[in-house]
Amino acid sequence: MTSKILGLLTICRKAGKLVMGFDPMKDAVAEGKAKAVLTASDISPKTEKEVRFFAGKGNVPVAKTELTLEDIYRGLGKKAGIIAICDEGFAKKALSICDEKTINNIK
Repeated sequence: MTSKILGLLTICRKAGKLVMGFDPMKDAVAEGKAKAVLTASDISPKTEKEVRFFAGKGNVPVAKTELTLEDIYRGLGKKAGIIAICDEGFAKKALSICDEKTINNIK
């Protein structure tokens, strides 16, 4: 799952449809650009709560990935625990990959 989501995020970033960081995510949600928000697995519970609060205000789905801050840094070149996807197609695919992980862990 890690390589799948990281590959998708790399393509998304090259397409200019990725926003990285807490404040840029808040702006993207407020402007109606964010279609999904992904979080790193090792962000603090307080940060995750704030992300869910702000994303909820814009009715934007949030998914926690298996990626760590270090994985994101190595894969995308920027240390960020919060990623907003600003494209409907990329967002649907990213959420399906994250749901796939959840479903596989339940079995």
